[in-house]
Amino acid sequence: MKIMFKTHFSPSAADDGPAFRIRLSGLSAGYPGRPVLHQLDAEIPALAATALVGPNGSGKSTLLGVLAGVIRPTAGELHSAGHRPPAFVPQRGAVGDTLPLTVRQTVEMGRWGIRGPWRRLTRHDRAAVDSIMERLGIADLAPRQLGEVSGGQRQRALIAQGLAQESDLLLLDEPTTGLDPEARARIAALLTELVTDGVTVVQATHDLDAARSADACLVLCEGRLTGQGHPGELLTPEAVARMWQPV
Repeated sequence: MKIMFKTHFSPSAADDGPAFRIRLSGLSAGYPGRPVLHQLDAEIPALAATALVGPNGSGKSTLLGVLAGVIRPTAGELHSAGHRPPAFVPQRGAVGDTLPLTVRQTVEMGRWGIRGPWRRLTRHDRAAVDSIMERLGIADLAPRQLGEVSGGQRQRALIAQGLAQESDLLLLDEPTTGLDPEARARIAALLTELVTDGVTVVQATHDLDAARSADACLVLCEGRLTGQGHPGELLTPEAVARMWQPV
């Protein structure tokens, strides 16, 4: 069994823009006694938005966990062309409504990886949090409890926490699930802006509109990669119907 983790970043490649941000070669992963991903060979392009698409149980969240570094592959290779750890934004349901956190405290947690959870934030940290909250339109929500704001506002707070990590790779698990059309459109526009600003975005999603607006797409089924390329070519009505066809 071969497991390799390689991170390589070349200044000259950065100047030209690397062709990929993440490359997977024969990658498998899962949980004790339950394999999930099977020998994935894929590339996630740099400075682009990539959608992970597939039915429930296809392995989207597990793949995000591998990319985030919280799930260790059982075989294969993962190559990263970046030099900073990724920022991972979980599903909204993974963050408890009863946690006594304000919106601002939630965003400030994104600085812990840089500052540490027990050290006071510096002036630079506070300025970074202020800037991010302004950009996402949640500055006025700073003193509100996270569990008291709307679903769209809460999702923006979690994305702001991810951006506070100052990573060039943002991973999101179902960022628009359960949101109204206006909130979904606002988050989609934000992700487009982030890519323009030099962030590589990867999102697992059931939202086909969001997936079709991405630059690239990986299609998973039962833990195997069944397609990769442009969403317009992969997510045709016929292909989508087959994807979610009951077995």
